[in-house]
Amino acid sequence: MLSSRIGILGGGQLGLMLLQAAIDWNLDIHVLDPDPEAPCRRIAPKFTQGSLQDFDTVYNFGKDLDVITIEIEKVNVEALEKLESEGKRVYPQPAVIRQIQDKRIQKVFYTDKGLPTADFILTENRASVGEHLDFLPAFHKLGRDGYDGRGVQRIASEADLDKAFDQPGLLEKAVPFEKELAVIVARNPSGEVMTFPTVEMVFHPELNLVEYLFAPAEISEETDQKAQLIARQTAEAFEIVGLLAVELFLTPEGEVLINEVAPRPHNSGHHTIQANVTSQYQQHWRAILDLPLGSTKAYGPSAMVNLLGEAGFEGPAEYEGMEKLLATPEVFPFLYWKAITKPFRKMGHITIMDDNISALKEKVAYVTKNIKVISKS
Repeated sequence: MLSSRIGILGGGQLGLMLLQAAIDWNLDIHVLDPDPEAPCRRIAPKFTQGSLQDFDTVYNFGKDLDVITIEIEKVNVEALEKLESEGKRVYPQPAVIRQIQDKRIQKVFYTDKGLPTADFILTENRASVGEHLDFLPAFHKLGRDGYDGRGVQRIASEADLDKAFDQPGLLEKAVPFEKELAVIVARNPSGEVMTFPTVEMVFHPELNLVEYLFAPAEISEETDQKAQLIARQTAEAFEIVGLLAVELFLTPEGEVLINEVAPRPHNSGHHTIQANVTSQYQQHWRAILDLPLGSTKAYGPSAMVNLLGEAGFEGPAEYEGMEKLLATPEVFPFLYWKAITKPFRKMGHITIMDDNISALKEKVAYVTKNIKVISKS
């Protein structure tokens, strides 16, 4: 299996970290991405520029490979289905990608499988949202193509209806929650399943993307067991091969509800590169190549801070405060090889470790205060 020719659809930062894990095993990796300056371009053994959504491009990319995987869901599923029908090993499976690409189908799947999730109503357009004023407050989510906080609007009352999307979507009941959690699950073709420790995510108040996280989550043992069980049940319900990141809400009543899932490496697992025996990236290779899954044991408490481009800056990226970070014990910057910074663009992440939780939180505060991505041009 290690001699297989492997393709990755997508050459962004997740692909970059998959490549770095692949180097340890001398895997033969081919990458497809529409951006000629994608982060993967510099180290990919074979890099092809091309659309991830064009049937012919994806099919021609994959037809001479043995295994195809993804680092982004927005890909041409029909091409992957054809490749799968011709005997290529496509993981996650095209049927799984198709279900997860559309949040409407995803939500119905949870209810059909008896998996806990917030109440929702399917909507066809903006006008249909207005037919459910008694359901508010709620979040209106695009069925397709929402990503990193885009494609989600809070509709608190009738006054907010102009924010609703005039496209197929779903209206999801606003659930009071105490914490947002995530569990990454790995599953291989042999049916072996392994979960990473539950993490707690803290989201940017305006951008709706992860600002930082703590691992493990500060939750009760009972809540942790619930989160772990739901994540395993979700992966097994999809019968996914590869990684599945399961994002969860913890309510004040102690309920654990599925928010959304991602069938690939995920922002909630970046810290595992340094903080766990097996990183999520190496685990993904183990899973799709049907190898024994690795230990997910954590070395100790850790945190991850997303490194975002500063507001008001656009141009060639410069990193202020890197010397302070590198002078701090157990702080590990990871930059994404993106030449141009833009406001709130993901430019890297920083993993932080410490045996003491209080000291860990102090380091997180220090890091977020002292590192900035700017441009002086």
